[in-house]
Amino acid sequence: MTELSSSLPKPRIEIRYCTLCRWMLRAAWLAQELLSTFDSDLGEVALVPASKGEFRILVNGVQVWDRVADEGFPEAKEIKQRVRDIIAPERDLGHSERKPASE
Repeated sequence: MTELSSSLPKPRIEIRYCTLCRWMLRAAWLAQELLSTFDSDLGEVALVPASKGEFRILVNGVQVWDRVADEGFPEAKEIKQRVRDIIAPERDLGHSERKPASE
């Protein structure tokens, strides 16, 4: 392949979740949503057990969500938009980005 982009590693997403809080299912659901949306754009989505109420999402080491700083858990739509803004800013996410028609 001659394209430069094809030789670059694909992004890695890390979802850190508190095991004591039992947030693994939430983390796994978000991982599934991201893999479904960015199937050919991602190299890896890793679930990383953590503690002390942690729930953070990082893309190539850059934090895109923190439960404390962002005051809660993310909706899939918001995480997809934040991830897209980093890995493929030109990409349209389709219906999840469309605003309702004004009355």
